[in-house]
Amino acid sequence: MRGLLALTALFVAVFGKETFEGHQVLRINAKNEAQLALIKDLEDIIEFELDFWRGVTDVAIPVDVRVPFHSLQSVKIHLESNDIDYSIMIADLQAMLDEEQSEMVSAARAPEPRNTESYDYARYHPINEIYSFQDMLVAENPNIVSKIVIGQSYQGRPLNVLKFSTGGTNRPAIWIDTGIHSREWVTQASGTWFAKKIVTDYGRDAALTAILNKMDIYLEIVTNPDGYYYSHTSNRMWRKTRKPNPGSSCMGVDPNRNWDAGFGGAGASSNPCSETYRGPSANSESEVKSIVDFVKSHGNFKAFVSIHSYSQMLLYPYGYTRTPCKDEAELHSLAKKAITDLASLYGTSYRYGSIINTIYQASGGTIDWSYNQGVKYSYTFELRDTGRYGFVLPANQIIPTATETWLALMAIMDHTYKNPY
Repeated sequence: MRGLLALTALFVAVFGKETFEGHQVLRINAKNEAQLALIKDLEDIIEFELDFWRGVTDVAIPVDVRVPFHSLQSVKIHLESNDIDYSIMIADLQAMLDEEQSEMVSAARAPEPRNTESYDYARYHPINEIYSFQDMLVAENPNIVSKIVIGQSYQGRPLNVLKFSTGGTNRPAIWIDTGIHSREWVTQASGTWFAKKIVTDYGRDAALTAILNKMDIYLEIVTNPDGYYYSHTSNRMWRKTRKPNPGSSCMGVDPNRNWDAGFGGAGASSNPCSETYRGPSANSESEVKSIVDFVKSHGNFKAFVSIHSYSQMLLYPYGYTRTPCKDEAELHSLAKKAITDLASLYGTSYRYGSIINTIYQASGGTIDWSYNQGVKYSYTFELRDTGRYGFVLPANQIIPTATETWLALMAIMDHTYKNPY
């Protein structure tokens, strides 16, 4: 075991890319609250270095956790000795990542796209190619789309937002972001597909045309660019930002725990090494503060949609409190319509409800903040799948995922357009 760890460390030092040899993803099913508590105890055993892909919620929802090779035996003994059921969801994570990388290398040999028609929407792209796509889209469609740089990431990358507009000033607007968690690659890929869909369907699709004739759509495809770059070059499983944490060797903040909505409460960690580390203060991350400042200065957003993966859920506020939001009935009804429309294409099943009642308590989240700013139609998607691949969704599922999600997005945007407030 010690030799394997040394080899892994050497690989990272020489080749700059972390490997996950021997890592497995376990799916754990608790029978009762006592077992849930025992599973949660594992989060506090730092030397296990566990990565909870789907955290502890309630007995109805399994827990998915990536377990490094050096911890596998200990974790399995802990579960078995406490009669906790588990199965191996991913037996060899590195093999899955190797296959993903092989596909990307093969796809990268294709000629560089000269326009957005020849851009390959069915593969995962590094950040420079997404930036290039954005510039091509703007150049091809100057009458409907423009690029706004709302700030810079910690490492100096531009925070690009595409604005889809047919003219006018300070019109009611819809916000969509993808990729706030960097390893959730299907979200950035879907965001790129959405951008092309908007310019393609304007003037052809009556519902979208009506929306854009009265409202603007803002789309941030790579919301966490430093993390996304790092997930391609160094650590495929990277989730957070990349800003150093003073006094700790652990990098980054969870940008979905950094908003000023119940900041620092339950469901976020004060430990810089945690995947849900909230940061030293609300809006400490430039990636978050740039959106906060932009949304506040605009002042007329009517819908705010933040897109994540995985689990197949559509969620609305709140996450940090059990107090229902005042628009819960309408948000619940609209969520049901959206997931019904989504399922109409391939039969993909989504759960829906408030964050705290559907998955877990989480403080400092994006849509809780937007809702508290008066943006009524605030939603979070968790895209495909339910765990077979988790964050390593095969590229052949990008377009089906984006296509079905678009139907749900249209339901939300159309309702927003038809129900001004």
